[in-house]
Amino acid sequence: MKSSYKKHILKFKRPSGTSRGVMNEKETWFIIIEKDGKRGIGECGLLRGLSIDDRPDYEEKIHWACENIHLGEEVLWKELIEFPSIQFGVEAAFRSLGSETPYLLFPSAFTKGEEDIAINGLVWMGGEAYMKQQIDDKLANGFNCIKLKIGAIDFEKELGLLRFIRSSFSAKEIEIRVDANGAFTENEALDKLRQLSAFQLHSIEQPIRQHQIEAMTRLCKDTPLPIALDEELIGVFSFTEKEALLQKIQPQYIILKPSLVGGFHGTQEWIDLAERYNIGWWVTSALESNIGLNAIAQWTFLQNSPMPQGLGTGALYTNNFDSPLVVKNGKLCYDTKLEWIVSL
Repeated sequence: MKSSYKKHILKFKRPSGTSRGVMNEKETWFIIIEKDGKRGIGECGLLRGLSIDDRPDYEEKIHWACENIHLGEEVLWKELIEFPSIQFGVEAAFRSLGSETPYLLFPSAFTKGEEDIAINGLVWMGGEAYMKQQIDDKLANGFNCIKLKIGAIDFEKELGLLRFIRSSFSAKEIEIRVDANGAFTENEALDKLRQLSAFQLHSIEQPIRQHQIEAMTRLCKDTPLPIALDEELIGVFSFTEKEALLQKIQPQYIILKPSLVGGFHGTQEWIDLAERYNIGWWVTSALESNIGLNAIAQWTFLQNSPMPQGLGTGALYTNNFDSPLVVKNGKLCYDTKLEWIVSL
């Protein structure tokens, strides 16, 4: 068995905005394992500025993982505990290697094209007109759950966008999730949550920045609007630390990005704890290419979550890999008539 890695720069079709800034491109890394004429591939979905493993020694650690691939998935996962995106890449590469084809990691009714995954339609930050156009497009394309990135333009204009949606669609017709990416200050957060709650939103992700544990605990207790932890979960490595965090903050939801929280195994730990403490959850991709998105989607389908998942990012790039993953009528589908075209 031998292993290698390769860096790939994904190019956004349009600059994509969050409260942390605008992205024009995103780097990603692939681990490739070869054994007995078979090939496995896994994506290490690093997000610069957000991933806990955004460190100077990142490539060095991928190199180390490839040099020590003989140690096996379980040992490597433990050794890579501070590098969750590499954990995910290693897990996916081993699963890919052991599968019938490199991209059929978790065979199911989803990969047979028999069932689909409900997803939210993502509306990126930008000018008011641009965000309104995205909302119109999502509704026209059959989404009944949309997620708006907020916190970058004037808050009153963002309230106006929500008012625009609710003027035409009730909460029963369209579920709205908002993601503040930590944009609110501790002092203003509760007031803004009260204003947002007037629009019968499903939830708000990470209203204040992570690591303000006491403030987030108070918010989750007093909020008129369900709060979902996202960035708060990044860098929490051990099962004991995860449990302590959820017991302390007691959020209404958690959002799980396998590339940011330790791959499938790390995500499963969070799910087990969430269900133990009656906390809702859903899975979201973290701007991976279609290779990483495919692995996440196939695994997520097997978790049988009834909620719309955050897996609609496959069409963001000009140079993504052709795959059977397509979005139709607000759902992620696996079109078995389409083929993978990957050059790595």
